[in-house]
Amino acid sequence: MNTLRARPRRTARWLAAGVAATMLLAACSAGGGGGSPAASASAAAVSQADIDKAMKTPTNLTFWTWVPGIEKEVALFEKAYPAIKVKVVNAGQGEPQYTKLRTALSAGTGAPDVVQIEFQYIPTFTVTDSLLDLRPFGAGELKDQFVDWTWGQVTGDNGEVWAIPQDSGPMGMLYRTDILAKYKITPPTTWEEFANAARALHQGDPKAYLTNLASNQNGVWMGLLWAAGAKPFSSTGKGHVTINVNDKVSQRVADYWGPLVNDGVVSTDPDFTDSWYQGLNSGKYATWLTAAWAPVFLTSSAASTSGKWRAAPLPQEKAGGTQKSGNWGGSTSAVVKSTKNPIASAKFAEFINTDPASAKMLSTSQFLFPPTTAMLTDPAIVEEKPAFYGGQQVNQVFADISKTVDTDFQWPPFLDQAVNDWDETVGKALADKTDLKAALDEWQNRLITYAENQGFTVDKP
Repeated sequence: MNTLRARPRRTARWLAAGVAATMLLAACSAGGGGGSPAASASAAAVSQADIDKAMKTPTNLTFWTWVPGIEKEVALFEKAYPAIKVKVVNAGQGEPQYTKLRTALSAGTGAPDVVQIEFQYIPTFTVTDSLLDLRPFGAGELKDQFVDWTWGQVTGDNGEVWAIPQDSGPMGMLYRTDILAKYKITPPTTWEEFANAARALHQGDPKAYLTNLASNQNGVWMGLLWAAGAKPFSSTGKGHVTINVNDKVSQRVADYWGPLVNDGVVSTDPDFTDSWYQGLNSGKYATWLTAAWAPVFLTSSAASTSGKWRAAPLPQEKAGGTQKSGNWGGSTSAVVKSTKNPIASAKFAEFINTDPASAKMLSTSQFLFPPTTAMLTDPAIVEEKPAFYGGQQVNQVFADISKTVDTDFQWPPFLDQAVNDWDETVGKALADKTDLKAALDEWQNRLITYAENQGFTVDKP
């Protein structure tokens, strides 16, 4: 079965704060940021003659990635460019890899040429001037091949192209048809219907919950904020950042989920744990608000429930209104600025994600949910009818959802700290069933203090 998936993109925890803080402070004092002068100055195009020469010159590249089996796509590149050899290194998924990358960057040795980086971590590495602007190598011409919001995730304040999108995680709702039918619940299409259904289901079966809002999963919270139209972070110029995690939209999200959690009709179990897996299999959770990588993930994690699940968009504020969604997960191929082979590295990052054969292999062999419009309209992908979902074209559902993701959502240049502080404020409030709005205020204050201590100017929203 070739249903699309990606491995669970759980936003990473706090990483190497001492190294990160030092690098951030140095970057800010030097004028670093999403639109650094060095990056802008390097945007002059490289000639096609220079590109052709580089791609025929014997070269060795190192590629850090956690995608299993990606050597097959690398082999396609090496066949197209026989002079270039690519060493694939799994330096860990997410957090472990980022820790090693920071260490190598700080030491000035050992960094890869090309590295897999999740969308949310792009600003964290551009603020330290660690990534190469790919515009000089023709990356700007790739924009139309990608879903607009995914391209927005790799684009800097001044138009820099910091990476090439590799996979994505637009958010939707997976639901158990048998459980909803048992309690005569129609799959909710609005958040009001969702709340009513949560109360009705839990009243009918105190051991069952319409959904689980994991207290350890900031990625879901950020995806829900994204879908609601929140703008918790933005870059407002060199060394400047706007922090707005407790704005009116975020408070509205807290006002919605707080009563459901505090009344015990929505659970807050930590996800990707043994007990959470057991809950998926036992019917404890009737829905999973999740991302496009989840459908295949569920087929192996809850195999005993085959045929009972279906997919739908996230509930909306109003029935019949414009569909809106957020994203949870997704990653890119970025070129480390210290590479000695910038042309070959940039073209490798481009090839592996845009070459038709390579892009299709990523979608059908590694099951990464694609960011390119070509793959999101490929019949072999979107017309698949997996038995696990009763023959529903689940990939088509998420392909349609991808068109509804807001293009303007941004991440902070200190994601590690934002995640750590979320865990200790909003996440803790979910687990303890305490005031979510107060937790948002604490999160806001912590982040402002941290940013200012690192040399950022925090602009008022």
